[in-house]
Amino acid sequence: MTERNEERILIQKAIEGDRDSLEALLLSCKGKAYSIAFRYMKNEDDAMDALQESYIKIFRNLSRFNFESRFDTWVYRIVMNTCNDLYRKNKKNANIISLSNSYDEEETAGAEFAVADTGAGPEQLYERKEESRYLLECVNRLNDEHRQVIILRDMKGFSYEEISEILDCSLGTVKSRISRARLRLREIYLEGKNKENKK
Repeated sequence: MTERNEERILIQKAIEGDRDSLEALLLSCKGKAYSIAFRYMKNEDDAMDALQESYIKIFRNLSRFNFESRFDTWVYRIVMNTCNDLYRKNKKNANIISLSNSYDEEETAGAEFAVADTGAGPEQLYERKEESRYLLECVNRLNDEHRQVIILRDMKGFSYEEISEILDCSLGTVKSRISRARLRLREIYLEGKNKENKK
């Protein structure tokens, strides 16, 4: 039996009310779903709130799942939309802060502006950490549409095809959105650096 068939059987059982099947489905994509929520919401508590709200939506809408996409892709779309909603609600009260205190350079793989690993000493490591924090602050200043694709592509490493499914838009739209988002991010980055240099 293929993985896709097993997934289909689990979904059917979950729709019929089998909690173990639903739990198995959610566990299969929990790690990446949490990671998306954490990068988007910027802290563990808000990420867990977003995940819990997403799970409620998944449970309520499971019977509408049409099997046209993979289950995990559908889950990531719900998580992303939930994060968007919560982010907008909290935006007025939110401070621009680092997306992660334990920054991992791999999280920005593919970004044209990523900080290079120089293999240097403590002073350089501190500078890299500060630079990373600044980059993430710049990401927070992007609009929702641009922040979404930067998180999915450059921070989480989803393929263009996966992003297309998650955001429910064409491959061409994804590519142009990523291109525009990176350009806008570079503008924000350079604006901040120029202001800093003028001080």
